[in-house]
Amino acid sequence: MRLLRFLILLLLPLLPLAVTAAPGLDALTATPNADGGQTYSLSIQVLFLMTALTLLPGGLLMMTSFARIVIVLAILRQALGTQSTPSNQIMIGLALFLTLFIMMPVFQQVYDQGVRPYMEEQVTATQALERAAIPMRGFMMGQTRESDLALFARIGNFAEFETPEAVPFSVLLPAFATSELKTGFQIGFLIFIPFLIIDLVVASVLMSMGMMMLSPLIISLPFKIMLFVLIDGWALLFGTLASSFLA
Repeated sequence: MRLLRFLILLLLPLLPLAVTAAPGLDALTATPNADGGQTYSLSIQVLFLMTALTLLPGGLLMMTSFARIVIVLAILRQALGTQSTPSNQIMIGLALFLTLFIMMPVFQQVYDQGVRPYMEEQVTATQALERAAIPMRGFMMGQTRESDLALFARIGNFAEFETPEAVPFSVLLPAFATSELKTGFQIGFLIFIPFLIIDLVVASVLMSMGMMMLSPLIISLPFKIMLFVLIDGWALLFGTLASSFLA
């Protein structure tokens, strides 16, 4: 049920287009032929729906916590030196479900304020869209740096914004994406340092022993995995990532 609500939420911005473009148009129409048969055709509403489905990945990547989590997991795998373990599919799955966990309070607010009133025919599609945008805007503004907002406002020739509500989505979206990239690389840098120290220590020991032909990564890999497991690294990492958004 929550997954269905999430899909409805992501499709909600396309509802005004469908309503204004074809208010009374059926999704499937049948036209009689001269020979007594019928020709079936799909309406423009289906086209809007398919277009909205193609926009789902972009919205999931750049309007939620997904980008930061994927960046941190990729840097962690590089720091461990485990090549393709965990695999890309596992990393994407971890990032997706952790994103749903982090974003669920926001999605619930969007559903309660925008989607459910619209489905109960209490508000119009435009009003539902405006209500649904408030929680998403609040989440994105809370994770966006003022310097990034100022950067894109200057590029877009916007005047100084007096309130957060005055920031248009055309400025907030790229500013939020830039802030997420910065934060993800900052967290990845802090994670990389301990494993880099282990690599340096192992390389120094091998050099002092004259074993220059032996790759330090082969020796340091078990130590890095052991360190990560002993400190319960996965729990610490996921807890830190979640708290960085929920705090």
